[in-house]
Amino acid sequence: MSKPGNSDLVLVLNAGSSSIKLAVFDGQLTQVLTGIADGIGGPGTLKLGDVKTTQAFPDHATALHAILQALETKGFPISRFAAAAHRVVHGGTALTQPTRITPEVLRAIKSCTPLAPLHNPHNIAAIETLAALAPELPQVAAFDTAFHASNPEVATRYALPPQIEARGIRRYGFHGISYASLVDSLPGLTGTPLPSRLLAFHLGNGASICAIRDGESIATSMGYSPLEGLTMGTRTGMIDGNAVLRLAEEDGIAATHTLLNKESGLRGLSGGLSDMRALLADPSPASTFAVEHFCYWAIRHAGSLIAAMQGLDAVAFTGGIGENAAPVRARIMDGLSWLGAQIDARANAAGDTRLHAHSSGIACWIIPAQEERMIAGDAQRLLSDD
Repeated sequence: MSKPGNSDLVLVLNAGSSSIKLAVFDGQLTQVLTGIADGIGGPGTLKLGDVKTTQAFPDHATALHAILQALETKGFPISRFAAAAHRVVHGGTALTQPTRITPEVLRAIKSCTPLAPLHNPHNIAAIETLAALAPELPQVAAFDTAFHASNPEVATRYALPPQIEARGIRRYGFHGISYASLVDSLPGLTGTPLPSRLLAFHLGNGASICAIRDGESIATSMGYSPLEGLTMGTRTGMIDGNAVLRLAEEDGIAATHTLLNKESGLRGLSGGLSDMRALLADPSPASTFAVEHFCYWAIRHAGSLIAAMQGLDAVAFTGGIGENAAPVRARIMDGLSWLGAQIDARANAAGDTRLHAHSSGIACWIIPAQEERMIAGDAQRLLSDD
């Protein structure tokens, strides 16, 4: 691989358990290329732009090497990039800002692995592999937990003894890059100032809500892990700890882990469907109930976060469900009608940026998720500062 040069291009990488997603941004933060290496651990596929090929990816290193070779074929050799920027799920209590990756930072990310054992190892693998393939390329990490570092201690502490909290058992919150992007882009997209008390719904296969006061997170629905909070695609959301203990005693820890994270939520309630589009199209009572359960708990958790903000000025929806499922948005806004929220049915059906009726006491917006763009912007700012 050739050395990185003085280009303004940023390569954004999001490494998961079986895939590595990528996006390329220019100096104006315009996305110029996207791709994904999927099926890591077996026979996989590599899609870059409109071109899709079948390749074997036994591990993340092989997949990332294939990505870099494909980028070079497309006219994007490593020498054209100013930096690579990674989405890292967990930064713990120490890594609370986008950060240039140094050996010390990498050690800190590794120390957070017990907090995110299903995510951080894949992020680390991508960082280390890229460092080996392109050692002079600057790398940046943006953390999904960082936006919630502004939560007060009373919001983050579980009612546990100090020695347990010292082991990292506390609320962290997730989807932070999405919420940071929403705060950054809302004024430009809506033509209005950032609301003082903003309730943001990130609704997708993973789902959470964030209370944003004057641009800062003060409370969020997810906790120690992404399992807590709302009903989700395959996760239970909130569940009594003693129920979890009983399941672990009767079925074993591994089976309970799979049940709570992969077989519950919308999938468990509906009998197999976790995609909101399929659920909304399915007239069965089980699917109808699953959608209602999703909306009911979104509304109920919203009430708690509104109380944390001592009121509400605006609502924003983002994420795959938040941006595309009009019936879900309508049901949630109907659940907030006691606050004076009124949705414009035509605007909601059309998926307009502005959803609220002129007579509504609460503004309501759709703000498209732009996590990769936010990560690229963070990398550019760090490089500029350096």
